[in-house]
Amino acid sequence: MSSTVENPLWSTNSMTPNGLIMNGLIMNGLSTNGLIMNGLMTSGLSSATFKDWFNANPEGYSSMVMRYVVGCAVQSGQGRTWTNPLTKVSYTWNGVLGLTPDWASGLPATEREQQLLTACLAAHVNKYGLQVLVSVQGLNAKGIALPRETNELTTFSVLEGAFFGNLAAGGSAYVCRGSNLDGTQSSLRACGLASQDYGVSVECPPLVHVGPCAIYCTFDSTRTYYTQCTYGGKTYAPLTTRLRATDIYKCGDGVCQVSESCGSGSHYNNCSDCGASR
Repeated sequence: MSSTVENPLWSTNSMTPNGLIMNGLIMNGLSTNGLIMNGLMTSGLSSATFKDWFNANPEGYSSMVMRYVVGCAVQSGQGRTWTNPLTKVSYTWNGVLGLTPDWASGLPATEREQQLLTACLAAHVNKYGLQVLVSVQGLNAKGIALPRETNELTTFSVLEGAFFGNLAAGGSAYVCRGSNLDGTQSSLRACGLASQDYGVSVECPPLVHVGPCAIYCTFDSTRTYYTQCTYGGKTYAPLTTRLRATDIYKCGDGVCQVSESCGSGSHYNNCSDCGASR
C-alpha cells in the first residue's frame, strides 16, 4: 500500500496559497461526494458515495479538492486520512482554517457551514493553477474571527473582495469586488480580482461576478472583513480576501506575466510587454 501526504494548504494563520483549479467538478462535487450529510469523519470518508465520487474524477483532482476541503474545514494541527479501497493508496489531508467545527466533528453540515465551505473553496480557485498567497478574513461557523498575524493587513493591503454562495445546496458561488482593476492591470487571481464586473466569470466559469461588494455586503465594525452578503434575496456567510500589492501586475512595466497576452498595446490582454501578437 502506498501513501501520500498532500502539501498543507497552510502558510501562517489565515494566509494561504490558492491553487485549486476550477473546472466544474468542484462546483458539483460538494453535493455528490456524500460528505455534506455524513460529516468529515470516518463515517463520511468510508461511505460508498465518497469512494465513487473520488474515483470518478481525473487522477489527482479529487485529492486536490480534498486538500482544500479539509484545509478549509478542519483546524490547524488536525487532519484526515483515507485509504482508497480500489487502489489501496492512503491519503492524508491537513487542516488549516477550521471554518466548520461541527461538520469536521462528524455532524451533517449546517447551512452556514455549507456556505463557508463554498466561500473558502471559491476563494482558492485559480485559473492558471499557480499559487499566490492570499489573506483570508472572516468568521467561522461559530462566529469566531480567523486569526491573523500582526502585520497581515498592511502586508496584504489590497482588499480583493468577498466570496459567498452555497454549492452544497445546488446553488452558485459568487464573488464581489472590493477593489478595481483598470485595463492595464491583471493578476493570477483572475477568478476573483478581474476587470469583469458582472456575470458568469470569463476566466473561471461558473463562478459569478456580481459587482461591488459595497452593494451586497456588510463590513464588521473594524471594516476588516464582510460579515454577510445578500444577493438574489438570500443572505450568505462570506469570506473576505486580501492581496499583496506586488501580486497585481501592470502592462507597461516591461515584464511579461502569465496573466498578460501578447500585443502592441497597454491592455493586459494586448500587452507589448509580451511582444507582438502572433
